[in-house]
Amino acid sequence: MLNIFYGEMPEAIFNTSVYFKNIYEDEWIMDSMAKRMILDIDKSTVLDSGVIDSPVMGKIPPTSLSGGVKTLILMKNEPEKIFNASACGDNCAKWILQLAEQQDFTINLRHLMDFGRDAFSIRILNTNQIVHNMKELIPVAGKLV
Repeated sequence: MLNIFYGEMPEAIFNTSVYFKNIYEDEWIMDSMAKRMILDIDKSTVLDSGVIDSPVMGKIPPTSLSGGVKTLILMKNEPEKIFNASACGDNCAKWILQLAEQQDFTINLRHLMDFGRDAFSIRILNTNQIVHNMKELIPVAGKLV
């Protein structure tokens, strides 16, 4: 299940780009889900663990991926840590929900993310409520951010 804490959270890793640069491992990039996330979010293709083909920037290292993709890859590979998901745009929301189907983890948000029209289960840690769609999420999260 996805757990979200809204607002300032001192234990959350806030600068996910710097954290990613210093911690990521080559095999994380070669993972099939990571490749799909990179293609979907950044429109880029993984050529090997150290080279990604970006239609905008050409051949780039994994450290030059968008902040959203780097944060998603961190969530997948270090689910015990809490990451600032406000580095992610709404285009990352479906991936966050998919990751939460595979493993429980917590994210920190400082804005209202659009998780789409489909049903989901998200626990809001600030209030210990479980919400199942955006109609339920908005009034709760809106008071917290």
